[in-house]
Amino acid sequence: MAFAQSQTRDRTLAEINITPLIDVMLVLLVIFMIAAPVLTRDIPLTLPQTDPNPKPVVVPPPPIELRIDAVGEVTVAGAPVALSELTSVLRTERERLAGQKVILSVEASYDVDYEVVAKVLATAQNAGMSNIRMR
Repeated sequence: MAFAQSQTRDRTLAEINITPLIDVMLVLLVIFMIAAPVLTRDIPLTLPQTDPNPKPVVVPPPPIELRIDAVGEVTVAGAPVALSELTSVLRTERERLAGQKVILSVEASYDVDYEVVAKVLATAQNAGMSNIRMR
């Protein structure tokens, strides 16, 4: 038994819909027509000028290193200092670096009591240190 094949096959017609493409192109055309005149106008700018006599670069001094260990002993620049002498040591360091930005870098151990750290910070502030950095 032979089956007859249909001469008319279902053909799928694949066409591109051009209408949305034309809509997008018209919108872009309108945007460019509006934006083009704005881009051709001059914008007045006042640019900074270079100084013919540049100022010398001032290198800040290294920070004063202050460390507090777990026992509560204080060292300034690697030298042990008693808490009662800390004010005078910090004042002499500040006077030695007079006219420059003095930074006190405080590094405290994790095991040290907060009371010791608070006393050291209060002493540094009383010695005139205003720029204190905690590490």
